[in-house]
Amino acid sequence: MIVDIRQWKHVFKLDPDKELADEALERLCLSGTDAMMVGGTSGVTFDNTVDLLARIRRYEVPCVLEISSREAIVPGFDLFLIPVVLNAGDPQWIVGHHHTALKEYGALLNWDEILTEGYVVMNGEATAAKLTAANTALDARDVAAYARMADKLFRMPIVYVEYSGRFGDLELVKKAGAVLEQARLFYGGGIDSVDKARAAAAVADTIVVGNIIYSDLEQALRTVRLDG
Repeated sequence: MIVDIRQWKHVFKLDPDKELADEALERLCLSGTDAMMVGGTSGVTFDNTVDLLARIRRYEVPCVLEISSREAIVPGFDLFLIPVVLNAGDPQWIVGHHHTALKEYGALLNWDEILTEGYVVMNGEATAAKLTAANTALDARDVAAYARMADKLFRMPIVYVEYSGRFGDLELVKKAGAVLEQARLFYGGGIDSVDKARAAAAVADTIVVGNIIYSDLEQALRTVRLDG
């Protein structure tokens, strides 16, 4: 399947380490979302990732893997997204894990199926922030600088401002998006209603909806309706 991230406005993010009934998965896949993203910060394994991929593959929706652990790299996804946490205090999440993976698998990769994401993790209480030792005490100018770094210096196709678990400062997100010329701006975090989905979609190119799937499926499904 040919996948063009420039067409994505809405993405559901599924965690392989969380339970999701077949009926719920079917409704998500048939909801009209632009893609299903598979990934998580902890508890992601080869087995639970390949199981979730097989279940999603019953439907025609594009399916992409956001790689957080090289042990959980599963072939068969339409795209593979590689996070680079730009504000990580631990350099393993900027270049370390990436170097290790390329040393082992670099000659085998199909680079046409791989995209990098310039992540800026903003919620200091989130697992991702703690795992990466992220500096989350950032203002709008800091985040805009990271956005420029990803877009112009490193030529990354995606800049992802991630609040992971809480709704973020959309004015800050808007200012990050304003400096981008080529990269697509993803926003994720705290989107638990259609109003928040529309507000986030007004400042970001693509919104990512995740946690609400597991606590309120009906609200999650409503977030797809960005045009009213």
